[in-house]
Amino acid sequence: MKQGNVWKYGDNINTDIISPPQYMELQIEEAKKYTMATVDPSFASGYEKGDYFVAEHNLGSGSSRETAPLMLKALGVKFIIAMDYARIFYRNCINVGLLPIECAETAKIKPGQTIELDYKNGKIVNKTTGETYGCSKIPTHITEIADCGGLIEYIKAKQGK
Repeated sequence: MKQGNVWKYGDNINTDIISPPQYMELQIEEAKKYTMATVDPSFASGYEKGDYFVAEHNLGSGSSRETAPLMLKALGVKFIIAMDYARIFYRNCINVGLLPIECAETAKIKPGQTIELDYKNGKIVNKTTGETYGCSKIPTHITEIADCGGLIEYIKAKQGK
């Protein structure tokens, strides 16, 4: 189980919010400092590895570009928790090595709370309130992709390269 602090956002956080288009020409390492800047200018400078990015409905709608999950990954995001996702964003997260977790109860999770995620057993414990929420269990083959750093590295590892 992995414990961390919550960065919480609402519905319809689209890829232009996560990855503002005016910074798309920058390399990801440079662009990451603008992640979520339009709605939360403190996110990129305040996010610490091990914290959780939590949203509600329709996370990642909009463009299919990979810059949004790549910028989150560059900041140290490993797990994203939302009620539901735009399909392409969900897949792009997995492809770049992030684990998107579905939880119908993210409305109960508040910014600054501490949660503990057990993605193998489908459970989130809110250490601040004591509540427990069900979440999606992540299949082993998906965690293996994330552990390798993304789909390309996973394929290379499977091919012995």
